[in-house]
Amino acid sequence: MDRRPLVSIVIPTYNSARTLGRTLESIARQTYGNIEVIVVDKGSSDSTVDVARSFGARVLVVGASERSEQKNVGAREARGDYLYFVDSDFILEPGVVEEAVDKCEVEGYDAVLIHNTSDPTVSFWARVRKFERDFYMGDRLNVAVRFMRRDVFFSVGGFDEGLVAGEDYDLHNRIARAGYRIGEIRSREIHIGEPRSLLEVARKHFYYGKTIGRFIAKNGRRGVAQLSPVRPSYLKQWRRFFDDPLVTVGFIVYQAVRYSSALAGLLAGGLEAGARRLRGANR
Repeated sequence: MDRRPLVSIVIPTYNSARTLGRTLESIARQTYGNIEVIVVDKGSSDSTVDVARSFGARVLVVGASERSEQKNVGAREARGDYLYFVDSDFILEPGVVEEAVDKCEVEGYDAVLIHNTSDPTVSFWARVRKFERDFYMGDRLNVAVRFMRRDVFFSVGGFDEGLVAGEDYDLHNRIARAGYRIGEIRSREIHIGEPRSLLEVARKHFYYGKTIGRFIAKNGRRGVAQLSPVRPSYLKQWRRFFDDPLVTVGFIVYQAVRYSSALAGLLAGGLEAGARRLRGANR
């Protein structure tokens, strides 16, 4: 019997069958054995639930509207000493969980940063995303803890279910403000659900932009800095922009589409909120 601490991996899903199997395979290959996997699904119409059960995961089907609620449900159901939140389109390098547990158990940290990069083989835009994400290795601003002690998670109130975007930054900021020790490990997560077109980028960030105002209101200057298109890590590593001119041009285009779509979403969200208030006042 494995006497090491139990780690509960919580995975929110919605029509995730295309990538979930690879995520669960990577969890099965972890060098750390004492793991429970909790998949929290919000009513998928594909084979997501069947895929999850085929890997022996506990499956919870809930009526959640967004992933923050799904992750909170999974955390409440978890039995582990540690919580690790993994999206359904990430794969984990084999040593991730073991390194994270050791960072807490041996070195006394309360939460752990795990660098996530992108699979560049998905598309050209995935190459661009890898280029961007790798700027953040060692960054303490544009990062968010995913692995933490269970009591730490609940002591800061878990995920804010009113946030659709930036909920991971928001949780990280509250953990940091509470004075908990945050460490880093070398093993990585790899994102395989990268966009294949700029249309995907635009749709995603328009949706996020409609609700980002709440995140900014909660997190103030730090929140604005975390969302800024000009980031300290870019300035510190500016020479990287000359390594691959094609990817650098792609990065500029990607950022232009990303931020213009988010701004359009923010304006649309404001108009929708104003219309709702007006309807309420006229009743």
